[in-house]
Amino acid sequence: MTPILEAWNVAEPESAVTALNHCCASRRWAEGVMALRPFDNPNSLFIAADQVWATMAEPDWMEAFSAHPRIGERRATQASETSAAWSSQEQSAVASAQARVLEELAEGNRRYEELFGFTYIVCATGKSANEMLAILQRRLSSTHETELREAAEQQRQITQIRLRKWLEL
Repeated sequence: MTPILEAWNVAEPESAVTALNHCCASRRWAEGVMALRPFDNPNSLFIAADQVWATMAEPDWMEAFSAHPRIGERRATQASETSAAWSSQEQSAVASAQARVLEELAEGNRRYEELFGFTYIVCATGKSANEMLAILQRRLSSTHETELREAAEQQRQITQIRLRKWLEL
């Protein structure tokens, strides 16, 4: 048990949901995880987070996606301060990218949004700007349904990383 998890287990419901929304901006997901409290340890929280995410549908995914900035940008308008800071850390490799790569990411982001109707979501942690660009270019050839599910999986991975950051693990 971590001190953060211990305090969260007994926090008021709205406060508990807000804490989770820094990790994933889907309110229904946060409420679903919060409803399963208390958790004995971080691993049980991580498992529950995935189980609840597996029950989400497109509107929940879109809500979560809306809190992500485009790769190479600083902040999404729907993001909390904490979420924005984490996004900046996760995308830190973009800061040192060549101008050409940044231009291609910006153009790819625009095409992706036109094609799929939502922000390109990729678990950026540990990936270079070139890797994120290659993934973006590959995913531009996906069908809408395939891409929606891929983005949801990327969101799940991001959420798991952010839960660990939140718990300071």
